[in-house]
Amino acid sequence: METPDLSDDVYAAQAVYSRIVLAVYDLAVLGFSNRFLWRCPTSRLLALYNGHVTANHLDVGAGTGYFLDRCTFPGPSPRIALLDLNDNCLQRTSTRIARYHPEIIRANVMEAIPYTGQRFDSISMSYVLHCLPGSIQSKARSLDHVTDLLHPGGVVFGATLLSQGVRRSLAARCVMEAYNRRRIFSNRSDSLTGLRDALSQRFVWFGLATVGSAALFWGAKA
Repeated sequence: METPDLSDDVYAAQAVYSRIVLAVYDLAVLGFSNRFLWRCPTSRLLALYNGHVTANHLDVGAGTGYFLDRCTFPGPSPRIALLDLNDNCLQRTSTRIARYHPEIIRANVMEAIPYTGQRFDSISMSYVLHCLPGSIQSKARSLDHVTDLLHPGGVVFGATLLSQGVRRSLAARCVMEAYNRRRIFSNRSDSLTGLRDALSQRFVWFGLATVGSAALFWGAKA
């Protein structure tokens, strides 16, 4: 059986992040949706960053740069790189954290990442997995691709919205389904069990916690 070509779905998911959408993203998603729809306050995601970010860090799924702008790095001059497929996200975040002189990597995490620079000690993937197409098993290939960019002992951490194994209000279910129909999300079959299996297969140790409709995860490379 041939593996389906999901590249169009990857591009469809990231295309929604226009400059107009990014201008209201912090207020709409980090302010409203996280608290009232997904029931995972943005403060919990910021705490996840503060617990795992290092001074040699790659941020996958650049978004608006909210967390990189607000988290506490263990040093005054961290090395930061941004990886995203969407130029709008890369430009907005690089401008927001210009004080750190971030490196820019434009790439698709569902494919091998053509990067030959110095490896990283931490990599974040906040709200990335639920936007990637395919089953949790197939989208977990993105974890393989980013882990290739880690030093041994380095940590991948992030958060994703699930459809199974977490608490979802009626409003969360309705909005999530609407986002799936528009191909903004692709998480109808994403489950807590599937995510746990994907992490256990890839990391020497890992952690997983649920907050509302979100799963927060972290794992270390051998």
